[in-house]
Amino acid sequence: QVQLVESGGGLVQAGGSLRLSCAASGFGFSNGAMGWYRQAPGNKRELVAGISSGGNTNYADSVKGRFTISRDNAKNSVSLQMNSLKPEDAAVYYCNTVPVRYGWGQGTQVTISS
Repeated sequence: QVQLVESGGGLVQAGGSLRLSCAASGFGFSNGAMGWYRQAPGNKRELVAGISSGGNTNYADSVKGRFTISRDNAKNSVSLQMNSLKPEDAAVYYCNTVPVRYGWGQGTQVTISS
């Protein structure tokens, strides 16, 4: 049974930082790319950062230079360090494979106060 459990969200002031974590289980985590996605109210879910099995990363233009994705294959986990947060970063953040192969976890809410 595949499980994706996100954590680390919260309320932070604009300009602040948060670190999100995702614990994955039930599939071959180390074999494929993982990503962080987000969905704000009224918007489609979007991929903001991806990391290949070998550690190559890519980012949406809107977060490039501010967000850093990393993975720990030994722990089946993927993290997202978010710095210099902006109000437009507010969303529910989810992890999943890239491309998406499994159902979504509950996500973790990121709220930005200006």
